[in-house]
Amino acid sequence: MTERRQGTAMEALDIEYVELDPDRVVMTMPVGPKTRQPAGLLHGGASVLLAETAASIAAALNIDLRQYAAVGLEINANHLRSKRDGLVTAVATPLHKGRTTMVWDVKISGEDGKLVCVSRCTVAIVERR
Repeated sequence: MTERRQGTAMEALDIEYVELDPDRVVMTMPVGPKTRQPAGLLHGGASVLLAETAASIAAALNIDLRQYAAVGLEINANHLRSKRDGLVTAVATPLHKGRTTMVWDVKISGEDGKLVCVSRCTVAIVERR
């Protein structure tokens, strides 16, 4: 998985793996200049990127990557609390693991455990060509 992050948004935003399990993926992202919007708060788009990354990685752990790829199909997010600095942690757990789609619940929280963002991401499982 470390090689898969090279040259991607994960590398650019310093997103790190904490836990990789087919039923639970945990990732962290620092809140700083790379992830803030002009008002100095964590950019909602950065939170969504973290959520979709966690969901896509989680889906990928459940498929044969030689034959299939996991790609985001739909995502929604509710931004619950602002954050100016520190670290956010995303935890992705499955709501549905099907053959062609998976739906993941992603909760993003700060170091204090308070929710910053909640997201639901649908991931398509597509054949590699």
